[in-house]
Amino acid sequence: MKYVNLGDEHQSSVPMDLGSIKKERRHSEEDSAAVKRNRQIMEDEALARTLQESFTEENTTVSGMTSGQKISPPDSAGSSGKHNERMHSVDPLKDMLSLTFRLMRVQGLPSWTNTSSVTIQDVIQGEVLLAVLSNYMVDMDWLLSACPSLRKVPHVLVLHGQDGASVELMKKLKPANWILHKPPLPISFGTHHSKAMLLVYPQGIRIVVHTANLIHVDWNYKSQGLWMQDFPWKDTKDLNKKAPFENDLVDYLSALKWPEFRVNLPEVGDVNINAAFFRKFDYSNSMVRLIGSVPGYHVGPNIRKWGHMKLRNVLEECMFDKQFCKSPLIYQFSSLGSLDEKWMSEFAYSLSAGKSDDGSQLGIGKPLIVWPTVEDVRCSIEGYAAGSCIPSPQKNVEKDFLKKYWSRWKADHVGRCRAMPHIKTFTRYSGQNIAWFLLTSSNLSKAAWGALQKNNTQLMIRSYELGVLFLPQTLQSVPQFSCTERNASNRDGLALGKTIKTKLVTLCWKGDEEKEPSTKTVRLPVPYQLPPQPYGTEDVPWSWDRRYTKKDVYGSVWPRHG
Repeated sequence: MKYVNLGDEHQSSVPMDLGSIKKERRHSEEDSAAVKRNRQIMEDEALARTLQESFTEENTTVSGMTSGQKISPPDSAGSSGKHNERMHSVDPLKDMLSLTFRLMRVQGLPSWTNTSSVTIQDVIQGEVLLAVLSNYMVDMDWLLSACPSLRKVPHVLVLHGQDGASVELMKKLKPANWILHKPPLPISFGTHHSKAMLLVYPQGIRIVVHTANLIHVDWNYKSQGLWMQDFPWKDTKDLNKKAPFENDLVDYLSALKWPEFRVNLPEVGDVNINAAFFRKFDYSNSMVRLIGSVPGYHVGPNIRKWGHMKLRNVLEECMFDKQFCKSPLIYQFSSLGSLDEKWMSEFAYSLSAGKSDDGSQLGIGKPLIVWPTVEDVRCSIEGYAAGSCIPSPQKNVEKDFLKKYWSRWKADHVGRCRAMPHIKTFTRYSGQNIAWFLLTSSNLSKAAWGALQKNNTQLMIRSYELGVLFLPQTLQSVPQFSCTERNASNRDGLALGKTIKTKLVTLCWKGDEEKEPSTKTVRLPVPYQLPPQPYGTEDVPWSWDRRYTKKDVYGSVWPRHG
């Protein structure tokens, strides 16, 4: 029996017997549930094929894919030769990963859905000298079997959020040279929830921010997201040069208070591994801003360093196209805290910050919440078992004031309607154009984002969280740096030193890139439909402590036991 411990504000455990799930799946192939399920799969693929063909017909390539590779549908009887080209898996380290993010690979889906997706082996590879793995849940057995190269890393620090028997098991299973540390949680009901990796190489450092716990189900059956970028060691003449990304990273790492340790790195010598060590890398070409949360009662200048106030602070410094004035907001996450209308207004005010290119304020956007329905969970690739990782109780979900926000999880264009979301994203959009996009560990809760107190002079945060914010930028085309590839490539073949502007859009954007040759269109794989479809009268938002008697795709009811 495998127990999955649940994060954010929820500390209970839910049994998930994955072996029996697979057995039930085999046994159910001949019954009516399987027939319905297969029909639904065919319908999903047909719709996705239509969407994907529209991209091919417009000769549109996905940002992040190597030249000449297009989104194309799976082979099907009667399809034209034009659409028979299958997509090939793209090495995620050879393209514009620094400008975008990737969805993680999902088992059991058609091959086209996993094009440009990533696995843990794609991320942790090469000659890693030091690894810092930050997460909430860590299944040591799974991690070492899924990524055996980790056993060869000389120094590994695991920052986790577990306690009790889970920690004792980690200690028993971990390699001898690994260090475990649970960051301090000074305020009750907080968690260490951030999901990131810092991988030090002879050539530099790879920073990874993602949304998956280090457990099997998270890397195989969920809709998840991941961003990473490689950075070189600083030249000696640049040791005092500090980019905003660097300051945000070191401030965040300083709060974790892990026990400092000393290592010997080739060509660097003996160094202390503390937060300041990570100033040795050149982050000047970072393509994102870090948005972190650390527990505490933050006052004075620190009130704008963390949580939703940090996001507000960064957005206030940005200029956006006027089309985003009063444009809507999306909140998409996998756990819902206990909220009230006052805090929802506070949060929307932060996420609505920023100015139009004519100098006026963008104005408050109308938020919508993308959240799976009971039927979505029932028909998912895991059945009701997927609901254990969407751990929100009725008392939080079924508040009347939330009804106006509910919108459907529709992911046909990336083939993930049936892979329930553990990814967390927040964005502001207009049509298929995106003002900004945040990929984060933060769910929608005061614990994660913070709540203003004492007449807005104090921000109280309970948990550690980390996210990356994608913004439109003006940048110089430079060779793309990689810690694991010998030959770095220019960004999308642009001439070195050329000034380009980036424009963020979804995969379904249908504009003309040639009209703006000085603008680089960055296609983000936003995994849900925009604009989202509001709940219908029959739609019920998932809550995990209700009883559901209509059988799922494996013939099970919820809860599975009791």
